[in-house]
Amino acid sequence: MDMPNATENTIAGNAVREYLTFTAAGQEYGIDILSVREIRGWTIETPLPNSPAAVRGIINLRGQVVPIYDLRIRLGAERSVPSAIHVVIVVEAVSGFYGLLVDAVSDILSVADRELQPVPRTGMDGDHAFLTALLARDTRMVSLLDLDLLVGGRESVAADIPLLAA
Repeated sequence: MDMPNATENTIAGNAVREYLTFTAAGQEYGIDILSVREIRGWTIETPLPNSPAAVRGIINLRGQVVPIYDLRIRLGAERSVPSAIHVVIVVEAVSGFYGLLVDAVSDILSVADRELQPVPRTGMDGDHAFLTALLARDTRMVSLLDLDLLVGGRESVAADIPLLAA
C-alpha cells in the first residue's frame, strides 16, 4: 500500500497538497511546499553580466552558486528594493536550484484539488503560462506557480547559468 507523502493527503478521494504562499508586488502567490529547500533573509547578490532583468545575480549558498530571480520583475512589476522584510525562497525544480526574491512569506495552505480554479484565458496566455491554477479562499486570491515555467520563460536564463562546483 502506498502511503501519501507529508504534503499530499486524501480527504474523501480528493488530493490535498500544501503550498507555501508569499507576496510579490502586492499579489499573493503559492508554490508546492515540496520544492522549497529553505527560506532565508535577503543577501546581497553578485551581479551576473548580460543577464535578463529578472536575474538579480548569484549567491554562494554553502558552496553552491545559486541564481536569484527578482519575482517582481518576472511577474511584470517594478524591480524590488530589498529591505529587512524581503526574503529569498530557495527552491529546487527540474531546472535546478535557484532563489526567488519575494516581498514576504505569508503562510502554508493545505488545498484540496477541488478548490483550484483554472487560469482564465485572456489572449495574453503566453505571458502568464507559468500560472497553473488559482485559489479563491475567503477574501484571498492566490495564484499558483509552476517553477520550471516561471524561470524557463522569456525573461529567464536558468538553463544558461552553470552550477559551479564548490
